[in-house]
Amino acid sequence: MILLNDPRTRRRRMGVATVAAGLLAALLTAVPATATPDPGDAPATGKDVSTSAQAKARAAVASGEIPGQDEIVHSANIEHLTNIPKDALPGYNSDLAFQGRYAFAGNYDGFRIFDISNPKSPKTVAQVLCPGSQNDVSVSGNLLFLSTDSSRSDSSCNSTTQPVTEKSSWEGMKVFDISDKSNPKYVAAVETACGSHTHSLVPERRDVYIYVSSYSPNAAYPDCQPPHDGISVIKVPRNAPEKAAVVGFPVLFPGDGPDGGGNPGAPTNPGVSKTTGCHDITALPSQDLAAGACMGDGILLSIKDPEHPKVIDRVQDNVNFAFWHSATFNQKANKVVFTDELGGGGAATCNEAIGPDRGADGIYDIVGKGDKRKLVFRNYYKIPRHQADTENCVAHNGSLIPVKGRDIMVQAWYQGGVSVWDFTDSAHPEEIGYFERGPLTTDSLEIGGSWSAYYYNGYIYSNDIAKGFDVLKIGDRRTDPAKRIHLGELNVQTQPDYFD
Repeated sequence: MILLNDPRTRRRRMGVATVAAGLLAALLTAVPATATPDPGDAPATGKDVSTSAQAKARAAVASGEIPGQDEIVHSANIEHLTNIPKDALPGYNSDLAFQGRYAFAGNYDGFRIFDISNPKSPKTVAQVLCPGSQNDVSVSGNLLFLSTDSSRSDSSCNSTTQPVTEKSSWEGMKVFDISDKSNPKYVAAVETACGSHTHSLVPERRDVYIYVSSYSPNAAYPDCQPPHDGISVIKVPRNAPEKAAVVGFPVLFPGDGPDGGGNPGAPTNPGVSKTTGCHDITALPSQDLAAGACMGDGILLSIKDPEHPKVIDRVQDNVNFAFWHSATFNQKANKVVFTDELGGGGAATCNEAIGPDRGADGIYDIVGKGDKRKLVFRNYYKIPRHQADTENCVAHNGSLIPVKGRDIMVQAWYQGGVSVWDFTDSAHPEEIGYFERGPLTTDSLEIGGSWSAYYYNGYIYSNDIAKGFDVLKIGDRRTDPAKRIHLGELNVQTQPDYFD
């Protein structure tokens, strides 16, 4: 997510700092009086909208065109099982990961662990206070990984927001031991170039490789300027995670000139983000493939050598895509869905004025074999329901619903809610189910809605920025076969082979 008018100050430095951190644990089992999250990472909210936009939103609610404030609506094949409100971590909820009977929910102030053995009644196992947006989270075995993409005073969970002028600022990856889910232990930190906005795992038996996605959004961050056309690769030994370290910085967009390669953005391509790094990479280890959403470019990579990923194709959309945000493969690895986060996640783009092709998904077929594979555009998909001008809404994080012979995914759209859609026919995608709430308010644009919506072992789990943790169940003949698929672990940015 990119939030407009983000007040965070950052200092970006190249380098590696592996910190044992004294096994610092910031565990919260209740809401202690001292657990006051640092507000420096919380982007501004409550942006003013015009009186005409307010009037239009209220009229849409009154007419039933959109749900009322906080009203829940959904398709007949979706059931809302429960909502668990935010508790000790009041920051924005972010990404999700899963392992066994546990769900791990990121939050700008740390992360929360749920026992989801009874999906109708999840129980909080632990809440860890560790401020540092976005705190995207993933898990592998006894290790949990947390992204920090805000300038911090140090690498500890007691850090505070650091002004850009401070040379001691830190951002990067944190590593926790979660062998005891009720008592996570902070064991290591690795500083990375431009921090870690998101990350993706490429797990091996003895080690875990982490692809760290980061980028330079504008000239306000002097230590993270173009060309920043690569990713940091971290190697984490499973048996000695305290030795985690950066082992490479492969450049994905080589080129001449001060800005390196990649989409040049404006003024050459007005409205398109200049490529100065990647926002997100999705790995498909079973196929030695990865797909990168890299601001102005979408890329396909070979990851046969995980320390040296290689770009085998790249595409641009200078007509409708503003910011390549994330990617999802289908199971056969002959398609990939890229998302366009028009407006950075902080704008109302699911309305008639923006239209159906901007702030949408782009569906690409993958044709050819080996390193000669190419990405071929087929169509766009966007939710078919208009949202109010006071609702931030755009394509965001989703996952496959594993049905053999069909390509179906569930996806978060911020205040556009959760959409289940079928792209088996790449050129003619269609929605088959949805869940959403009405606007947080019709007075101003408040940031909220589903950040991530993922399918895991028969249920859909959504991490709502403002409202908390939702559990949904879909009952539909097209998705029912997925109920037979059970995974021991799921990091959506590391797609499994569901039918292996």
